[in-house]
Amino acid sequence: MNLQQFRFVRETIRRNFNLTEAARSLYTSQPGVSKAIIEFEDELGVRIFERHGKRLKGLTKPGQAVSVVIDRIMREVDNLKKVSDEFAQRDEGALVIACTHTQARYLLPRVIPAFRARFPKVHVSLAEGNPEHLAKLVLHEQADLAIATETLARTPGLVALPVYTWEHTLVVPPDHPLTELTSSAARNLSLEHLSRYPIVTYDRAFSGRCAIDAAFEQAGITPDIVLEAIDADVIKTYADIGLGIGIIAGMAFDPRRDKGLVGLPAGHLFGRHTTSVAIKRGVFLRDFVYVLMEMLAPELSRDVVAEAAAQPAPAVRDAA
Repeated sequence: MNLQQFRFVRETIRRNFNLTEAARSLYTSQPGVSKAIIEFEDELGVRIFERHGKRLKGLTKPGQAVSVVIDRIMREVDNLKKVSDEFAQRDEGALVIACTHTQARYLLPRVIPAFRARFPKVHVSLAEGNPEHLAKLVLHEQADLAIATETLARTPGLVALPVYTWEHTLVVPPDHPLTELTSSAARNLSLEHLSRYPIVTYDRAFSGRCAIDAAFEQAGITPDIVLEAIDADVIKTYADIGLGIGIIAGMAFDPRRDKGLVGLPAGHLFGRHTTSVAIKRGVFLRDFVYVLMEMLAPELSRDVVAEAAAQPAPAVRDAA
């Protein structure tokens, strides 16, 4: 058995057992991948994949155990490469940050310039997507870390650490009836009052949308959500033209920049939320990854991150 066979098996699993896709991602031929897998199974003496004709349908029970071992072996191989890079080229390399649009637009611009000044030879890439996709990028080691509000802390295999907390903000044009409320009335605005107007807010996978839905459901109110979007800039655009009240993450509203809109606090309606940064458990981190995490949140020192990553993974309970 060899590392190439391990790579072929791992990539086939990652590509949902599609040999053609696995071969394409590995820059090789589909017959070559198929042959290597069969040879590996013959050498082990067990079938790794369930088959229907020539097509792979899933993992056998032995295959599930083999997959875990292969992931561990390949992770350590990747760690060896990172250790080598760390000491041979300490301040060089590539950093891939998986993030939502909100983090790319409003959080990272405060951090990336300082990071680049400290590590000018490190090439930084942003991989944007929904939180579930971001978690998979880190798990598959296609990104070094992920930043998002949802999903990360609940994803097995990831170590998620808090970066900052935030609340939602309502945004409306200056002539909207809600702008006539006194400061005290605005802070005590009810869900029932809010539901009298059409609403523009996030897609269900983003920026605390689940908390918005839960608040209305608990109050027994069905809001008139006329438009969903994946980023705050789009929401603000449609709020500005009067399509509805925008509900956005608080950090996405800046009175100096968003002069055509008025912001109203909504933390009392939808609660506080935590944006986290996540790394894959057991992965060796380059020095500049630790530095970036501390830039995101000063309390995330190297020792704090290393200690959190060294903690055993929480036990996964079977569903009742």
